[in-house]
Amino acid sequence: MTTDALSVLTAFAQAARTAHPALTTLDQLSGDGDFGDNLREGLGLVAAALADRPAEPPFAVAAAVFLDEVGGTSGPLLGLLFQELARAHAAHPDDGQEAWRTGVREGLAAIQRVGEAEPGDRTLVDTLAPARDALEADAGPREVADAALAGARATAGLRARRGRASYVGERAIGSPDPGALGIALLFWCRARVAGDAPGELADHLPDTDALRR
Repeated sequence: MTTDALSVLTAFAQAARTAHPALTTLDQLSGDGDFGDNLREGLGLVAAALADRPAEPPFAVAAAVFLDEVGGTSGPLLGLLFQELARAHAAHPDDGQEAWRTGVREGLAAIQRVGEAEPGDRTLVDTLAPARDALEADAGPREVADAALAGARATAGLRARRGRASYVGERAIGSPDPGALGIALLFWCRARVAGDAPGELADHLPDTDALRR
C-alpha cells in the first residue's frame, strides 16, 4: 500500500496546484485567503520530504510536514487526518479499503475532537463525514469521491458556524467552503489513482472569475 499512498499524495499535490486559484478565491470570500497557499505549499514540502526519505511511509511523512511546518488552521487538521491514515495503513498493509476506512474514520474523529465542528457547520467535516459514511458502507473509490465532492458542494448553502468563515456571516453563502473542497480533492485523487475518478478535476472547481464578480 506504500505505492498507493505515494501515488495518491503525488496526485493530490498536482491537484492542489491546479486548484490553487479557485481555493484562494474561495478563501478570500470566507477567510483570510491563505488556504490555497497552505495546501499547495504544504504538499510541495511533502513531495520534497518523500524524495529525501523514500523508505518512510508516505502518509506518516505527510502528517509530520503538516503538523510541524504548515500554518493556518488547515495545517494541523490535515496533519491529524494524514496521521490517522498512516496508522491505518500500517495496521492494514494488505487491505487498502480497510486502511482508508479506518484512517478516515479516526481522522475525522480526531479533527472533531480538536475543532469541535459538526456536519452542517461549513467546514471540512462536511466532506469527511460523507466520505466516512461511504467507506463504512464499503463503497469504492469513485463512490467515496462522489460523496466527498457532494458534501463539499453542499457547503455553498450553509452559513458557517465554525472557523474564520463564521465571522463573515452570509457573505460566503453561494460558494463552497475552501477546506471542504480541498479535502474532497484528496478523495478525487484516490479515485483517479484507482482509474475511476468521477470526471476531470476542472469539473469540480468553481469558476474563479464568476466568484470574483
